[in-house]
Parts: sequence; C-alpha cells; structure tokens
Amino acid sequence: MKGVVSMFVAVVASVALTAIGPVLASAPQTSLGPKATAEEVQIYEAFRAWLTKQPVEVQQADDAVVFQQYGSELARQGKTEKDVAAITTSLRAIGDRAEIERWNQILTAPKPTFNTAPNTFLVAITNGVKPGRSLDVGMGQGRNTIYLAQQGWDSNGFDPADRAVAAAQDQARKLGVKITTQVARAEEFDWGEAKWDLIVLSYVGAREFAANVIRALRPGGMVVVEGFHRDATKSRSIGGAVVFDTNELLQIFSGLRVVQYEDAAAVG
Repeated sequence: MKGVVSMFVAVVASVALTAIGPVLASAPQTSLGPKATAEEVQIYEAFRAWLTKQPVEVQQADDAVVFQQYGSELARQGKTEKDVAAITTSLRAIGDRAEIERWNQILTAPKPTFNTAPNTFLVAITNGVKPGRSLDVGMGQGRNTIYLAQQGWDSNGFDPADRAVAAAQDQARKLGVKITTQVARAEEFDWGEAKWDLIVLSYVGAREFAANVIRALRPGGMVVVEGFHRDATKSRSIGGAVVFDTNELLQIFSGLRVVQYEDAAAVG
C-alpha cells in the first residue's frame, strides 16, 4: 500500500489455468475516434454511477433493457420525456468514448488511486515459469506488462485508453525494458490462434473474452484471471464485468485445467 492513495482491499476471485491440448483454431496504434467532451463525460458518469448499483441482471442486460430502466429512473428524478429521450440518445452516441476518457484520467493521474505494483497473484503464479510470449488484456498503465518484460517475457498488451498506453511505454523506456503495445478495443485486437504462452486478465472481465482467450492460448499456455468476488459488492459499487460469483471463473474456462483458484481478501 505504500505511496498509494485510497487503496482498497477487497474479496477477489483469482484463477490460473492452462491449456491441456491442441487449441482450436510492435503492432500499429489505431484511432478510436474523437475524444468525449466534458458534457458527454458528465452525462456518462451519472449513468455509470446508476448502473453500478443495479442488480446483476440489469448490468448484464442488452442496451435496450438498460436504457429503458435508466429512462424510468430519470423520469422518477423529474426529467421530462423530452429530457429522457435526449439523455439516452446522447448515451448511445457517446458509446464507449466516455469510458475510455474516464480510464485515461484515472490511469494517468499524478496521484494514483489504484495499486501501481504488479498484481500479486500474477507474480506468485508465474514465479519459476519459463518466460515466453505474454499478452496483458486491458493493460492500463502497464503495471503487469512492464513486470513481465522485466522477468524476460516477450511482453505485449493492449488497451483503448491511449494516454495510459503511452504512459506505459514511457515507463518501460525509463526502466530499460521493451513492451509491445497497441491502442485498441478487445473486439479490434487480433488475438491470433495458439499465439500466447500467457494471457493476463487483471480486473478487465473474462466472460466476453473467453472464446478469444482459449483460441489464442498455446497448448500448455496459462491464463491468469483476477477480479472481484460477488461479496465485494456488499460494501461498494463495482462494475458487473469484473465481478464473479463463486466458481464462476471455473465455469467460464471449463475447457482448461485449473492450476490454482482462490477467493481471498487481497489488494488488487
């Protein structure tokens, strides 16, 4: 916790898995379109604050259901039908641009409010593992990407937060290590097939990535996943994508062999 502001300790679900058989069948930086405006970010932040407090079934519902529920909430707050329509239309137009800007601000803040050290579970589970080619999904400011490079891995990562990725490259240069990065969303990134010896999913979700991960993992390769256990939501609002029920990660990656699984109170 040294030197970190507003650090949290939470109940986390962690799992390391390996591919047990054949896997089925420096990148260019991509443009993610215009940045979100201050007004768009404000509209989005209000929506996001509401969404993280909703039941799991709402958080994981399709856009039509979510916006219908949010429209009802805005009406309860006294918004007119015209206001509700304008806000939901704006949210649809914003897409994920406001979320990207939000994470750019968080990940490049002068005083980070998150753990900037490499993930403890990742460090432990890769200790003694022969370095190969690694992929850090949603790499953020590169804490895990850089750590793996320092341990001799051919370390790669991607994230749509462009300023965070740039900060990771700057830090890697200062430390004298090489990382290969790409500014991209998960659906834009070329995961490849049987390409990676290690894939890291650290507080970025897993459900939506599982098919890509299993296809991209080399035989004998390892997936390291960490997110919040459902119990952590009892004390704070957390986005549903990074929250997992007991043993859910084992079900998501049921085709892989479990090396280690734990539910524990830990610093992410």
